[in-house]
Amino acid sequence: MAKDQKRWRLLRDFKKGKFCFLICVDNWSIELQKSEFYSLYLLLLRINEQLVDIKNELMDEESIVLELEQLPWYIELEGKKNEWSLRFVFESQDQTRSFEMYWPIPIAQSLFYEIKKMWESMD
Repeated sequence: MAKDQKRWRLLRDFKKGKFCFLICVDNWSIELQKSEFYSLYLLLLRINEQLVDIKNELMDEESIVLELEQLPWYIELEGKKNEWSLRFVFESQDQTRSFEMYWPIPIAQSLFYEIKKMWESMD
């Protein structure tokens, strides 16, 4: 399964073995294991819940920053209630690799919804 846009790409290919999910944004990409992708999905749901909880209290031009940490991930949402970016830090629990990702406005919202749809379509 693949979702392809101009500035981002999301792929799922179980034939690749251990690293079967690929996230590409602008000029970088990262491959994730199924468990890593699932933990990213759960974290994205949690930070979206936080945003939804405060959205009605925010003015359109008000800036927000939300942070959430659940190992191996740290996630930061920054922007306004209807447009925001996401920054991620991944610290491997196996000490095999670590990385950071940044999804700018409007890629962050599109990619969030596509990850949500991709994971939920596998159930």
